[in-house]
Formats: sequence, C-alpha cells, structure tokens
Amino acid sequence: MTRRTAIILLIVICAGALGLVAGRFLLRAPAVPTLPAPQAITLLPSPRALPAFQLQQAGGAVLTPATLQGHWTVVFLGFTHCPDVCPTTLAQLSAAQKQWAALPAATRPRVLFVSADPERDTPELVAQYARSFHPDSLAATAPVPVLEKFARALSLVFMKVPGPSGAADDYSIDHSAALVLLDPQARMAGVVTPPFDIKGLADDLTTLTPASP
Repeated sequence: MTRRTAIILLIVICAGALGLVAGRFLLRAPAVPTLPAPQAITLLPSPRALPAFQLQQAGGAVLTPATLQGHWTVVFLGFTHCPDVCPTTLAQLSAAQKQWAALPAATRPRVLFVSADPERDTPELVAQYARSFHPDSLAATAPVPVLEKFARALSLVFMKVPGPSGAADDYSIDHSAALVLLDPQARMAGVVTPPFDIKGLADDLTTLTPASP
C-alpha cells in the first residue's frame, strides 16, 4: 500500500466515524417544532404548562387538560348574561370556526367558552349559549375558587360587580376580553387581544394545525 493510498483510506475511515457520531447525536436530539409566524396571535416564547383543573360540562362530563389534547384551543372567559362583549366575541369566533371547518375533526381547532358566573350559569345553560353561536364549541363552568385558579393560570381575571339595585341577583361580571390559545398539549401557547383580527386568527390556526406535534 502506497503512502498516498494509506492517507486516503485514513480520511475515509475518519469521515465515516464522524458521520456515525453525528448521526447518533441527531437521533438522540429532540425534535423542535417550528411554527409559522402568526398574523393575529402573539405566541409565547415557550408554551406554559397549566396546573391540573376540572371544569364542569353539560350532562355531568368533566373537562380536564386531557379533554383538550390533540387540538389547538381558543379559550374565552365570560358569562351568558353578558350584554355585549361575550355575544360579540362568540359571534366573531363562530366566523373563524366556519373558516377552519374543512380541517379534519381529529385535529380541528376548537373554541372553549368558560362561564365565570356559576351562580346563574349551569353547565347546561353555558353549553346551550355557546353552541347557539357554533355547534362545535366546548363550554364549561366550575365553582368560583376553581374558576379563579383556572383564570389565574391563563393570566385572565374576573370579578363580580353589584348592580344599582343592590339585589342579590342584580350583578354583572367584569372579565378579561382577551383570548388565550392552548396548544395540542393543553399548554398556554399564546394570546389574542382585541380588537380581533378574526380572519388572521382563522388563518393562523389553519396554518398551525398541520404543524402540531
């Protein structure tokens, strides 16, 4: 074997060894999903895990983080007696839901309406109200302490405000108007603030859905 041949053989062997090491490293490295730049959603730098929660749905069903896995979910906090913000926002969201209706049901984005008024809003009433805007909407409520913990985890707030008469049933609920986006692992992934770009939101979620893990 000539010296030149030996050098070439050594280079080939070294290159092969380096390729094997690099291949093993890449196989072990976790895949990092890349999400397209959104139009209407402000994505968090890293999704934020939520504490465990249990919300009440119609028919006695319990809504937990597991219920939301596999879908991007838009969460809106409100109440059925809301005179303006809630019906307006749910009507806007129904337009977005119509835009992504062609996506597969197994991965289609969903809207979750959570009532912060459990005194008047039973799970059945909340479901009827939300689904009057779009039949695919999820709806839930819970006792106030549970709702407070859930809202706080999403950086949302709500507060009972007495009405002018002072009667027990004369009150309103002040609440955050922003929407919160949960990723397919039910982690807080972004926010949408008013005024809402509904077409942009629908386009964002339509684009994000195929990129979901």
